[in-house]
Amino acid sequence: MRILFLDIETSPNKVYVWGLWQQNVAPTQIIESSKVLCWAAKWHHQQRVLFESCQHGDERTMVTKMHALLAQADMVVHYHGSAFDIPTLNKEFLLYELAPPPPIRELDLLRVVRKRFRFPSNRLDYVCKRLGLGEKFEHEGQELWNKCLHGDRHAWATMKAYNQQDVRLLERLYHRLLPWIKTHLNWGVFRQSGLVCPNCGSAQAQRRGTATSLVGVYQRYQCTACGSWFRSSLNTRAKGERFVSL
Repeated sequence: MRILFLDIETSPNKVYVWGLWQQNVAPTQIIESSKVLCWAAKWHHQQRVLFESCQHGDERTMVTKMHALLAQADMVVHYHGSAFDIPTLNKEFLLYELAPPPPIRELDLLRVVRKRFRFPSNRLDYVCKRLGLGEKFEHEGQELWNKCLHGDRHAWATMKAYNQQDVRLLERLYHRLLPWIKTHLNWGVFRQSGLVCPNCGSAQAQRRGTATSLVGVYQRYQCTACGSWFRSSLNTRAKGERFVSL
């Protein structure tokens, strides 16, 4: 399975405003709309963190390279990417007249955190710190984006480190959350036969009782590699006549 970890950074919208407090900005006030400044990505189980930016002005190449990566992936993992990263990239693909990338299973770890746990904050930095996985690369805030937009090469070096660190944190969080994820692409689809954990692909699991549904009873397992629970698709009570509610 080809799993791609992804994070993007975007520029702010440039607009004309009459004040600084509670402004309602009309489309006619937009000077320049937000765009992708850079992206970082990493393939699962590979050390290298890829990075591309518009630092030298070749925005089409940057966008096209991300389009090519998505075309190779079976699943893309992000944080708040379903609402931000992916729609933003799709907008860029449309603007550069690129066809939609192939349908890809998305795994948004923010949705997993929100649904399965109750942290005081769901920000990536907070969750990773709380779990002892590391923290975001420290920077000066909005001023960093301002400097990058003006071509400051030192600011761009910081932006690269910041963007790449987010992807590293994303992969660490993915491994920590793995046994809690219910929407993972099934590794069994990529294996020919035999016992396989749907979440991590390991063949190491222990029988742990049975799982009962409305129509049958199934052998239950727990993966000894990642801790995920799963069951066989074989109904152990399939013989004979059965009656179910209408």
